[in-house]
Amino acid sequence: MKQLFLSLIILLSYLNSNAQQASTSSRTVAGIVKEQQDKVPIPYATVRIKDTSTKLLAATITDEKGMFKLEAVSKDSLIIEFSLVGYQTLVKTLTKSISSLNLVIILQPDAQLLKEVAVNGEQPSISLKLDKKVFQVGKDILSQTGSSLDLLNGVPSVSVSPAGGVSLRGNSNVLVLIDGRRSGFTQGNALDQLPADQIERVEVITNPSSRYDAAGSAGIINIILKKNKKSGLNGQLSLVAGVPNETRITPSLNYKSAKINLFSTFGLRYSDYDGLYISDQFTNDAGTTNLLHKRQDEDRHDDAKMLYFGGDFLINNHNTITAAFLNKTTNDHDKTSLQYDYAKKGNTLDSILLRKGESWEKRDYNQIEFNYTKTFNKPNQKYTVDMQYDFWNSDKDWSLSTQKTLPNVTTFPGVRTSSIGASKDFMLQTDYVHPLDSDANLEFGIKAEKRSVTSDFKAERQNNINWEILDGINNELIYDELIGSAYIQFGSKWNKIAYQLGMRTELTKIGLEDRAGTFNSDKKYTRFFPTLNLSYQFNTKTTIQASYSKRINRPSLFALYPFNELTDFNSQYVGNPDLNPSYADVVELSFLSNWNKFTFNPSLYYQNNKNITQDYTYRNSNGVFITTPINIDGESRSGLELSLLYNPYRFLQFSMEVNAYYFTQKGFYANQDFYYNGNILTSRISTQIKLPKKLSFQGRYNFTGAQSNAQSRTASIHNIDVGAGKTFLKDKATLLFDVANLFNLRKFETTTTGNNYSLVQVNSPNAARYRLTFVYKLNLKENQGARQAKAGNRN
Repeated sequence: MKQLFLSLIILLSYLNSNAQQASTSSRTVAGIVKEQQDKVPIPYATVRIKDTSTKLLAATITDEKGMFKLEAVSKDSLIIEFSLVGYQTLVKTLTKSISSLNLVIILQPDAQLLKEVAVNGEQPSISLKLDKKVFQVGKDILSQTGSSLDLLNGVPSVSVSPAGGVSLRGNSNVLVLIDGRRSGFTQGNALDQLPADQIERVEVITNPSSRYDAAGSAGIINIILKKNKKSGLNGQLSLVAGVPNETRITPSLNYKSAKINLFSTFGLRYSDYDGLYISDQFTNDAGTTNLLHKRQDEDRHDDAKMLYFGGDFLINNHNTITAAFLNKTTNDHDKTSLQYDYAKKGNTLDSILLRKGESWEKRDYNQIEFNYTKTFNKPNQKYTVDMQYDFWNSDKDWSLSTQKTLPNVTTFPGVRTSSIGASKDFMLQTDYVHPLDSDANLEFGIKAEKRSVTSDFKAERQNNINWEILDGINNELIYDELIGSAYIQFGSKWNKIAYQLGMRTELTKIGLEDRAGTFNSDKKYTRFFPTLNLSYQFNTKTTIQASYSKRINRPSLFALYPFNELTDFNSQYVGNPDLNPSYADVVELSFLSNWNKFTFNPSLYYQNNKNITQDYTYRNSNGVFITTPINIDGESRSGLELSLLYNPYRFLQFSMEVNAYYFTQKGFYANQDFYYNGNILTSRISTQIKLPKKLSFQGRYNFTGAQSNAQSRTASIHNIDVGAGKTFLKDKATLLFDVANLFNLRKFETTTTGNNYSLVQVNSPNAARYRLTFVYKLNLKENQGARQAKAGNRN
């Protein structure tokens, strides 16, 4: 909003000025604008060139890197003026003998104006950038409570499945990063353990450049965690109470001076989740139609603790070190009850089985991170080194009891399972950015990441007072992954055209083996991933961009593991260790235009995916439904995405997003033809209203249209979230109330058909949740002399 406002001022000033002076000489003035104390670039500062009579000759605003470039025509001396709300206006004189100049401008803060900006300055909850969409947490009522998965469900283009899988534009092949890096939080369902109030913003990058990992054909979702930006000693306390039970206590305490920036957060969470899963199964065996109605009630309880602390240490104006440590421990206690009603078509119930399960799981996740950043006198020149070490372990035990209640009561032997896992992941990365001139940049870097994961799974059945191995399920899987990568990219401008060329190469080496010797495979492959970005800026408000990238989708650990939980003996998911990566070519054309109260951002995209992963469901020899991932030939997608923001008044904001795409899938596996084509539509509508006395309201509606593939069809999905907030105690305290999944509309109905069977499932993993959140901020007053917190190379 700040950029739109400043752009509007510049345009109006320019239109109201007199015609430019006629002249035969032209001067080029370029440079960078920085903040006085920390020397960090200042974006969106206004730059004006005037003649000696103060007539406006040219005007612009600095870009996100603080850079600017202007051309002015005059025979006389020129006056150049730099201004930004919150800083003192700086005026310089350029003599007529100077034909071109590259300036480094330092702006000094204006203490009086900064105080006013701190009270009135505000960014929109959703901002649409040229290469990404940014969801600003804290401006959105519905993003301040719950988990990160709740937050992601409100981010443009993003959706979350019942199992916690994240999709971008309907494509689950997305790379999720924390502070620009892989993290244990992005593995499995761990994102549900990350509180939403610890997230500052979410960046959606649909077609990344070569500096990012090539993983994820759909793009990248980068979750930026909060870091201290206020000087002195300050903090925040967040309290959450909900129904079903959701109790969160999250205090944070931070200290910032001119040389150090210390940050810390501690979190406690106690949560309950109610789930309901209903299915109807029809099978034809030897001419007889058998029916099975299954109901599963789920009661999940999670306890979690989180500790995050670290600091930025300013050695001098050009050298900064950042170090941080994160620990996350969880204790889950889940209970499930499954009732199976068996019958033959046209007959009453044959039998009823009841299976009850109870599980206990402990997880401990740790992350150590280090960043060194060196800047130079030359604007935008930067060298960074990043190191990260993740290590976690988990231990999960299931206890299962089964009883037939009809026609006769029969108790079956108990079953128990044990799953022990651990992982170690080390990453080292270095990047260098070298500006060739005011427009051109050369960037290159290298990265190495090594991951080692073990999973030990055992199932046992009770035999009197002893326990024996069930169906030979007692094995350990060892997975080792090494990825080495390097990239180089060059970017520059030519008049109004900006371009960036990049090339990335990645060497992947994977080893997978198990204790029993059933699986033993080594894979090694090297690929090149070119990228191209082009943009044309019609004016400060309107830009068009075209981009291309080649991407890779490596199988997830969950998809590779052949072990499966035995909670439901009628339906099981089994991983496939033989999965291969898939590759995608992605092309996108985007248009971005900002008016006074309206932002218009349509995008056309095309994805050609080869060797994609698809779930395949079949019945084994025992009549159990097995779902396993496989590789099929490929899929192509052609889509249109439209994002709109409308602010008719200061107190009212509307946002809407529509994504429609056509897809074609091809492949053949185990007598199943996977050829299929269809259309999918998703949309999201949100509104925010600011009422008098610092009251606010937000409502959001999500819609996902029906979608199908060769085996299954999922019905359309609806979801409504609402929230209200009140700020008081001189803006230090906020009280929020929100309802997630209002009216329990969010249900997932899927029909799967195959040879002699049909399976209809209706899943409601989370009931409606009502939450009350209280947030209190300590020490809102800032010391204007303190520097801004550095983020190193993590963004």
